[in-house]
Amino acid sequence: MPEISRFYGIIIRMFFNDHNPPHFHAEYGDYRAIVNLEHEGVKGNMPKRALKLLREWTELHREQLMENWNACQNNELPKKVEPLK
Repeated sequence: MPEISRFYGIIIRMFFNDHNPPHFHAEYGDYRAIVNLEHEGVKGNMPKRALKLLREWTELHREQLMENWNACQNNELPKKVEPLK
């Protein structure tokens, strides 16, 4: 599962050929979540502060995240996404 970004201790990854809907996986310490790119739903458990950062980052990079999702669906390596600063 390629790592596409890392910021404030949050690691963002996408799987190759993963199931729909388009999403990414986020890790923050012992917390894990799956963030849906279509309707911003989140499955899993994440502290409120980390969740706020994830939503902000997702909104800033939604187009690039969708491009990465499509690349992963074609077994292509996704591009790195700029971290939240």
